[in-house]
Amino acid sequence: MALQEKELPHTNELTKSPKKKSLLNTEDWWAVWLGFGIIAFVLLSLFPAATLPVRWGTEGSESILQSIPPDRMLGIVVTGVIAMLIFGIATSFLKGKSDKKFLLAFPALFGLMLAAYVLGQYGPLRHYGFNDVIWALVIGLVISNVFKTPAFLKGALHTELYIKTGLVLLGASILFDRMLALGMLGVGVAWIVTPIVIILMYLFSQRVLKMHNQRELAVTISSATAVCGVSAAIASGTAAKAKKEEITLAISITLIFTILMMLGMPALVSLFGIDPIVGGAWLGGTIDATGAVVAAGSLLGENAMEVASVIKMVQNILIGFVAVGIAIFFVSRSNQSSTPGGAKKKVTGKEIWNRMPKFILGFIGASLIFSFLLPTATVEATLPTIDGYRNLFFTLAFVSIGLESNFKELAKGVQGGKPIILYITGQLLNIILTLIAAWIFFSGTFFTLPF
Repeated sequence: MALQEKELPHTNELTKSPKKKSLLNTEDWWAVWLGFGIIAFVLLSLFPAATLPVRWGTEGSESILQSIPPDRMLGIVVTGVIAMLIFGIATSFLKGKSDKKFLLAFPALFGLMLAAYVLGQYGPLRHYGFNDVIWALVIGLVISNVFKTPAFLKGALHTELYIKTGLVLLGASILFDRMLALGMLGVGVAWIVTPIVIILMYLFSQRVLKMHNQRELAVTISSATAVCGVSAAIASGTAAKAKKEEITLAISITLIFTILMMLGMPALVSLFGIDPIVGGAWLGGTIDATGAVVAAGSLLGENAMEVASVIKMVQNILIGFVAVGIAIFFVSRSNQSSTPGGAKKKVTGKEIWNRMPKFILGFIGASLIFSFLLPTATVEATLPTIDGYRNLFFTLAFVSIGLESNFKELAKGVQGGKPIILYITGQLLNIILTLIAAWIFFSGTFFTLPF
């Protein structure tokens, strides 16, 4: 969103004057605070495990009614209340006041999430990868495109917050020694391919597609394609001073193809017999939204999901540097003629910190704590509870993504052809180069894998 990372920000978020950022009014930081708060409460045994529907459709539990046994109903209600309080606190600080719309809408969103969980726990289909995350996306898309997302429900659609908080919790599950080993290999996939794709896509937009009057849009689409979708689109679009409509268009294109890639690429890995670890690396370097990477990687197995997640995290680190590079290019060169006397505008080092996704710090911090500071017995005892909330937050995020995605409205923005041609051409290049890099670094032919 990573569906991101989301995905679509509300239009007014792109138009209103920027607020001074602090540790209490950005989703990135709140993802860190919520993630660490949950971890702390779990470690202190003050947080109950998430109670959710159980597996059904197998021998002894054939009926769908058995997915929510009577003895779990109270626990499910408590889990919903806990989730509502967790995110209600964050949204209240983000808005600067009590968010009544969120409190009214969240129970309905939680209900849709439960429906996705029930469908995702159906044994025969889950065996083939149709888990709760997939059903969450399907339910959201059906409501949004066949009917219409109810206006009141939009108050609970904080997709980025759900995904990023889940990713901070994911850090606890990825021990740092393994992350470090995978991260070094991931650099070969994420940091080599990504800048090549951005540069070639931008050159293609200018020299082949002749998008001379849409340079800001071109670089925004290029960054969203090569790095991580919506977050990169917002960061790079802002750095290039793209128009609000151009940033929204880049996000729209990314969102459509993220959904298609999330569902289709794991199938291609299985169809062509690609090693799951190589496949996970491939997914991590190509699918744009971080949450979608985790979901798609999970279809290939735990190790593949871990590889995909770490590569996307490594790639996400580039957001700040890419944004600064774009700002330097557009401000110092492309926009030089628009400044008095042709003076070059400078970008300070603070820009890097402002662009850096803060939830990655939470991810790394959680991994460090669970890798080096906690006894093995404590890690083994607490991870199931933390993972339960992580899965819950991802499922909430993907219901939200579906509810925000109306294909008819998104299709209006791609009329004219050039933006969509740019994205498809660039993504195909990205897919090919990343697959080659994934095989080089994760096939085990040249490097030893920590599995």
